[in-house]
Amino acid sequence: MSTHDANASGADAPEVDAAGSADDADVEHENALQDVIAVDPDDTPQGTVNRLDAHTGDGIRHRAFTCLVFDTDGRILLAQRAPTKRLWDGHWDGTVASHPVEGQSQVDATEQRLEEELGITPDQYDDLRVTDRFEYKRYYPNEGVEWEVCAVLKVTLQDTSLDPDDEEIGGMLWADYEHLHENPALYRQLRLCPWFEIAMRRDFA
Repeated sequence: MSTHDANASGADAPEVDAAGSADDADVEHENALQDVIAVDPDDTPQGTVNRLDAHTGDGIRHRAFTCLVFDTDGRILLAQRAPTKRLWDGHWDGTVASHPVEGQSQVDATEQRLEEELGITPDQYDDLRVTDRFEYKRYYPNEGVEWEVCAVLKVTLQDTSLDPDDEEIGGMLWADYEHLHENPALYRQLRLCPWFEIAMRRDFA
């Protein structure tokens, strides 16, 4: 069973899925050419939907993942989303997040994104695993919405060599994970992604 994350603003209340069509003006956006997996609250697939449709209006609940990348000292790698991202541009993630495509496992999708975004290959780790799953909904002013059943994966790098893609990553830094969780005010200027904040809070609950 997935777990709902409540938003103090009330935006997280589960809503009925409503699919639509990408507006003609948005066809050139890369997301208009991709699909994501629509799911129910238990992460059971309900078919595929257009990725742009899933992230506009009131959104469509869909499957996603976020992967927390650590080094052997327990530090977490924070990666800044590139300024060209449509949602949460310039925010800091811990560490990558995306959507599996139809027929792709969360682990396989994560391996792919780690390599595409950060140049991290499977020979740098051996413990990639799913540790949690939750549903959340967050609106990004004037741009769109995330309504996801998000799997959380963790991995520890034995080799911390990185080769980030500038089109995906705006910056990187290693942070003490417990210190980050216990002292959010000290990191407020980083503007953390909401799904990462939820995953971290649940990790320490």
